[in-house]
Amino acid sequence: MQVSEAVASRRSVRGFLPDPVDGAVIRRVLASAARSPSGGNLQPWHVDVVAGEPLDQLKAIMLDRVREAPGGEGSEYDIYPKTLPDRQRTYRFEVGEDLYAALGIPREDKLRRMMWFAQNFQFFGAPLALFCSVDRGMGSPQWSDLGMFLQTVMLLLREEGLDSCAQECWAVYPQTIGRFIDLPPERMLFCGMAIGRADPADPVNAMRARRAEVEDFATFRGV
Repeated sequence: MQVSEAVASRRSVRGFLPDPVDGAVIRRVLASAARSPSGGNLQPWHVDVVAGEPLDQLKAIMLDRVREAPGGEGSEYDIYPKTLPDRQRTYRFEVGEDLYAALGIPREDKLRRMMWFAQNFQFFGAPLALFCSVDRGMGSPQWSDLGMFLQTVMLLLREEGLDSCAQECWAVYPQTIGRFIDLPPERMLFCGMAIGRADPADPVNAMRARRAEVEDFATFRGV
């Protein structure tokens, strides 16, 4: 698979088959992803991989936790800016509407939308998951390193025939996840990621987020 093919075929999969992921594959992907760009070679990422019985335990914990605290425990960083510019607010609204349209859940059916959103905390049925955390002393440039590392992971997963969904939603349960993965106090949970093979029969996987045209976000000078 060429890089361009991996980029084009990568998407946020929200319905997975139960087929297990070979541990050797995820180890190989993470080892390769460690070559991601990192300012000053700080390599600020830390990854916890969860599968098998531990993942089943976590999913059971989250079933109860989401019922007890449906609004979460409070994230330790702003997942979105408190005030979004009009363009970004429109993008966010459109992808949400496209998602629920693919599922056949109308806007007025708030309960069904909430119930479906709760599937985030079951990793959409994925057989393997990872959490990414970072030292609290790291700054914005190191957080950008996390993004480059995670994107590299997702592209390498495509090369392996696997799919993924990066999930910042896990940041709203930092206490529960921190206890589960024994997160030391000096590290902050950034996100989770669901990993497996897309279920082709799940209608949610027919949805593709729309992207802006190059002219909408790029300025060219001398090119």
